[in-house]
Amino acid sequence: MRIRFTSAALSELKEASEYYESQQRGIGADFLKEIEAATERIQSNPSAWAPLSKRLRRCRTHRFPFGLLYHIKPEEILILAVADLRRNPTRWERYL
Repeated sequence: MRIRFTSAALSELKEASEYYESQQRGIGADFLKEIEAATERIQSNPSAWAPLSKRLRRCRTHRFPFGLLYHIKPEEILILAVADLRRNPTRWERYL
């Protein structure tokens, strides 16, 4: 099943990778690799993570405090957010 990121999720991904890269050279690339690994885990077993709501699931990254919020659709897996889990959780309620 293919995976697609919304434009908002891509913006969050870019913002986070640029932030990490500004903190230390190479960490932005490490962050992107971690997101890629999480995406591959979702793709190989989309139902592995417990639902947050009827349509939303979250896969957490291992090294960084982020989670991919996603929706399993019949034809694709839609990544709705690259969520910084240190932020106020109500920020992500719109996806529930």
